Amino acid sequence: MSLLIGIHPIREALLAERPIDRILISKGAASARLQEIIDLARKVSVPVRFEPRNTLDRAANNQPHQGVIAYAAATQYAPVGDVISKAKLLVILDGIEDPHNLGAIARTALAAGADAILVPERRAAGLTDTVAKAAAGALEYLPIVRITNVTRTLEELKQKGYWIYGLDERGENDYDKVEYTAPTAIVLGSEGKGLHQLVKQHCDFLVRIPLAGKISSLNVSVAAGVVLFDWKRRTRAL
Repeated sequence: MSLLIGIHPIREALLAERPIDRILISKGAASARLQEIIDLARKVSVPVRFEPRNTLDRAANNQPHQGVIAYAAATQYAPVGDVISKAKLLVILDGIEDPHNLGAIARTALAAGADAILVPERRAAGLTDTVAKAAAGALEYLPIVRITNVTRTLEELKQKGYWIYGLDERGENDYDKVEYTAPTAIVLGSEGKGLHQLVKQHCDFLVRIPLAGKISSLNVSVAAGVVLFDWKRRTRAL
């Protein structure tokens, strides 16, 4: 059983018809957005219970819950074969460990038109409730694929015609000047360390975001937004 926390993730789960066991709403809480959740739940016959606020506080481990939590089936990883064969854009994460970053990247990737996110089994954030909350509903629509090995997956993608673009602060190509070829895979490195050396060697292009000032890099979720939306802008005709 997976815990959903907050109005937006629960609303999106109901709209996507994700199996939900029950919804708890804090007694005395009232708003148009909470009423929308109650109405959606009734349409799909999901039980709604009103509980004291401290009950929700304990269940949410004192995370901000906006007066509503839900118990739902855990988010499932998608089979890799289902997405590779028909995707135009895949986002591959090379060891993202912060669940907030994973959730933020998922939300951005969905908005930019990515078909799936691929994450390694080891040394990487999994699909936790924190990820779901940061993604703000994106996990209901964007497949997340778990892979055994990033470099091996890149080789498999190349064999299927993908071009691989790795985001690296020392890359030789500016992100807004490189030519994208479909299908595309964009690889993002871990917080602090960036891309592993072997992963860099398996990329067709290493791209960078030129920065003003004295900082050398952006937060990975911010960098993802810059690059993914530039891909979206320049590949509409592909």
